Amino acid sequence: MKYLLVAALVLVVFWLWRHNRQAERNEAANARPRPPSGQGAGVTEIVACDVCQVHLPRSEALIGTKNKKGKQGIYCSEAHRRQAETR
Repeated sequence: MKYLLVAALVLVVFWLWRHNRQAERNEAANARPRPPSGQGAGVTEIVACDVCQVHLPRSEALIGTKNKKGKQGIYCSEAHRRQAETR
């Protein structure tokens, strides 16, 4: 009878330990920052400079005036914009 009581006590302690671990995991999962909902949230378009082909975010790129080919250029710096417009 005492072995049955010890076995039951071990099972209860094991169940409590496991239940506590699962609660900690759920709490950690809820604490993680979630990405903003909505389509395209947090996505930045990457473009290449027309002169040197360096990739940069569109928000940091310089958009040049229409060149001889009739198209607007995308440049990484003012020097490259001027260089392309003088060609």
